[in-house]
Amino acid sequence: MKYKVILWDIDGTLLNFKAAQYQAIKMGFKQFHLGECTDNMIQVYDGINHHYWHELELGHLSKKQILLYRFRDFFDLYHIDSSCIEAFNDAYQLNLGETIVFTENAVDVLTALKNKGVLQYAVTNGTKTAQEKKLKRSDLIHLLDGCFISDVIGYEKPSVHFFSPVLETIYRKIPDIKKEEILIVGDSLTSDIQGGKNIGIDTCYYSDDTHHCEVTYQIQSLIEILEINQ
Repeated sequence: MKYKVILWDIDGTLLNFKAAQYQAIKMGFKQFHLGECTDNMIQVYDGINHHYWHELELGHLSKKQILLYRFRDFFDLYHIDSSCIEAFNDAYQLNLGETIVFTENAVDVLTALKNKGVLQYAVTNGTKTAQEKKLKRSDLIHLLDGCFISDVIGYEKPSVHFFSPVLETIYRKIPDIKKEEILIVGDSLTSDIQGGKNIGIDTCYYSDDTHHCEVTYQIQSLIEILEINQ
């Protein structure tokens, strides 16, 4: 096998984040009696949310700031009282773990790699509350060898400081491993792909985006990982 270790992003890679987000926001509007949240409103929120996570990955804002600013801007846009955004965000983190939708072939690929002895770790910028709940409810906790969450580490992808404990863990497991034997798979150029580049490992961009970027691989289906890792 070419790669002895694979680092997986969770949201948008192993799990369908948009499906979870859709249900989490709908649940939040009901819990806080905020009226109807239409599908169009969720699409607008998705754009706002994407913008703020990008700002986090670039190091322009802190995690605490982006989690609240996204709902502040969203609520203000629809003239919703934003005094509850902190409580709304807390509920939203829990709600995210209620809806588990795997990306197509995700379980089959993880299982096949596990059976071949490949070490697999999740690397995520999601919150501790949401991600730990997802890992348990999805059973990913049993398919993966570990999970690294930015809230716990204290740094976000793509920072090399985020990946330091990841590499330390890998080297403890396989002391003689080479960086060429480690692959990161994710759907974000600024988080996953840049993070891989920052620590000198191969990168796999999971996207049908035609944007030309410097990556080791680009895939549109996770099943392609099995072909790559022959």
